[in-house]
Amino acid sequence: MKILEDIKSVTRFEKILWLLSVTVIILSSLIFKSNNYLSIVSSLIGVTSLIFVAKGLVLGQILIVVFSSLYGIISLMFSYYGEMITYLFMTTPMAVISMISWIRHPYKKSRQVEISSIKKRQIPIICFLALIVTVVFYFILKSLGTANLAISTLSISTSFIAVYLSALRSPFYALGYVLNDVVLIILWGVTALKDKSLVPTVACFIMFLANDLYGFYNWNRIKRKQKQLL
Repeated sequence: MKILEDIKSVTRFEKILWLLSVTVIILSSLIFKSNNYLSIVSSLIGVTSLIFVAKGLVLGQILIVVFSSLYGIISLMFSYYGEMITYLFMTTPMAVISMISWIRHPYKKSRQVEISSIKKRQIPIICFLALIVTVVFYFILKSLGTANLAISTLSISTSFIAVYLSALRSPFYALGYVLNDVVLIILWGVTALKDKSLVPTVACFIMFLANDLYGFYNWNRIKRKQKQLL
């Protein structure tokens, strides 16, 4: 089974990182007596997806599609319309696009994606599209009465940049997600001050941050290795 091959390829460090992520999420759920089981499940799927994304494996993108759908539903429950719109109508579709891009660009017919570099002409395009997305969604979210409007809008900007770079197969996708993780930690942290059951969600994004930092390191390592083997 190809999925079993992906699982067997996980290194000792990646297993430790995954176990630490799962432990933090579950313990925080038990300590703060969270009854939001959908949030817990989505968090576990999310940290699992990041392990495989960090390895450049398509399985990671498949799990991100699942996580994005669940997270969008959770965001709707707490009136975070920005997060709901971002994940259901932007992150999920672009994760599908990234998945297709990764499938179409395997490294030497392996299960690992061929890592690419951003071209100079792509930078202004990314910045322009991010600006358009930010402005458009700001007014959409404002009309919907979105909670924490400024932070929610910033979350959309950073998320768009991250998923766009992921589709381009650039290691900088991870830094985009690092910025998005910081924004989401603040966003859910504000709500968690009033509702302790949401602390596991904050813990989830803290572990996302750790995983995305590893993803940036590992993609650059893989990229150097792929170039050496050309």
